Amino acid sequence: MTSSGTEGERQTPLTASIGAARTPSRSSRRPPVPHPPRSRGVLPTVEEVSAGGVVIRPAPQGFDAAIIARYNRGGRLEWCLPKGHPEGEENHEEAAVREVAEETGIEGSILTSLGSIEYWFTVPTHRVHKTVHHFLLEAVGGELTTENDPDHEAVDVAWVNLDELERILSFPNERRIVSLAQQVIQDSL
Repeated sequence: MTSSGTEGERQTPLTASIGAARTPSRSSRRPPVPHPPRSRGVLPTVEEVSAGGVVIRPAPQGFDAAIIARYNRGGRLEWCLPKGHPEGEENHEEAAVREVAEETGIEGSILTSLGSIEYWFTVPTHRVHKTVHHFLLEAVGGELTTENDPDHEAVDVAWVNLDELERILSFPNERRIVSLAQQVIQDSL
C-alpha cells in the first residue's frame, strides 16, 4: 500500500518511516528533484502483443510439449510456453512459428488456434497490457536448443508430457491454454 508523501512523491510505509527518521532540518534541505510529469500519479499504459504456443510431438503416453525456462524481470526462474513479439509485417501465426523455433529449436506447423490470453504487469516507467495469441503446433523438425534465441531470454528448454505441465508451468493462464490443447487433441483423435 502506498501513500502520498510531500511534493507528490509516492511512499510505502517503510520509506515514509525512513524518511521521517532521516528528514533533515528545514535549513539543510536540498531542493526537490523534479520528476517527469504524470497525470494524477497514473502510469502510462503500453499495449504489447505476442504469439506462441504449444508445440507437441507424440510420446509413449500421449504427447510431449516443448517449454522454456526464463528469468522474469524480478530474477525468478519461470517455466513457460514459448512466445514473442511479431517482427515487421508478420501475422500472429508466422510470429508463433518463428518464436517457437527460436526459443526451443523445434520447427512447428500450426494445427489450430488456441485463443488468446490477456494480462497486466507494471515496470518502473509504465503499465503493460499484454495480449498473447496461442496456437497448437505439431513438431516437424529441429532439436531442442536455446542457441537460436536472439534475445537469449530462454535459458533452458525441455520436452514435458502434456499431463505433467499443470505442475510445471509457472502461470495459470498458460496452464489453461495447455488444458485447451489437450481437449482439442482429444476431440481430434
